[in-house]
Amino acid sequence: MDRPIAIAVDAMGGDHGPEVVVEGALAAARRASDVELVLVGKAAKIRTIMRRLGMPQRRPRVVHAEQSVRMDEAPKSSLKKKKSSLALAADLVRAGEADALVSMGNTGACLATTVLKWRTLPGISRPAIAQIMPVPGHPVLLLDVGANVDCKPRHLVDFALMGSIYAREVFGRPQPRVGVLSIGEEEGKGNELTRAALQELKRTPLHVLGNAEGRDVFSGRFDVIVCDGFVGNVVLKFGEALVQTVFDHIKGEISKSLLSALAGLAIRPHFRNFKRQVTPDEYGGAPLLGVGGVCIIGHGSSGPRAVENAILMAATVARRRVNEKIVAEAGRLADVGGEARPEPALQGADAL
Repeated sequence: MDRPIAIAVDAMGGDHGPEVVVEGALAAARRASDVELVLVGKAAKIRTIMRRLGMPQRRPRVVHAEQSVRMDEAPKSSLKKKKSSLALAADLVRAGEADALVSMGNTGACLATTVLKWRTLPGISRPAIAQIMPVPGHPVLLLDVGANVDCKPRHLVDFALMGSIYAREVFGRPQPRVGVLSIGEEEGKGNELTRAALQELKRTPLHVLGNAEGRDVFSGRFDVIVCDGFVGNVVLKFGEALVQTVFDHIKGEISKSLLSALAGLAIRPHFRNFKRQVTPDEYGGAPLLGVGGVCIIGHGSSGPRAVENAILMAATVARRRVNEKIVAEAGRLADVGGEARPEPALQGADAL
């Protein structure tokens, strides 16, 4: 795309309200001259925050939304709010007034809204939330992490296809290595779903290495790891908690004595650098792949840095036409396990 990329931002989404979202959005606007922002939410409040923070050279457009979706609101209930900031932002993408949607709000509501308004991409059976696992120097894409609690082998094949295209276009991996998350690397290991999915994947042109064990999520052996949304969400939440626990434990040990505190000062720059590499803020959010528009879903507790990076990620995905390439390559897999038949993808929404 030669023209600027327009990103519709759900300014009311997230745990911390529009202050954090607007601050991150303005930082993204200053950092990327080819990104145009459309901030959707309470217009008066958004403009007040922008004046306080200082306008970037390219002033964001503001679209007023009377309603917002609460973080604890049921996804199906949120669909009734047709004038919510999330719904209007999705409408902008559907109407071609924006190239992508970014929300730090209710994940289930975001999934339900985009599937309802945009539908799934042609040839894709189910959309998937793809989490970027922050492995230092080698991020790994894990999908699905919550959109589909129960899956069929065909769904995992589609996840692998979408993940491979994303890894190729966004991570720059020319031949992404794909694995099926299972309980052992041997081909016969796993349950009925993983064994059948692996066999179907081996009949595709994707670069499938085989089964991936839990440790491979961080080993760097794979670029894309696929699983059903139930397992993926458990892995994601466990990983987030483990990272936080490790950092809290290290801080506690450093503060136990003066000597360890002095040593801590010496390693602080290295500690900060490592933390920067493994924190989700560096990627901003999780791409929702398989829907008819670009969507990045951020964590509800996201700070300004995460919002900024989520917007820049959305711009990259739109600019590299990831969705168009998914549609083009999905046709080549149509004879693997039968023709893909789009299905309602709201089953995981209420569980998120």
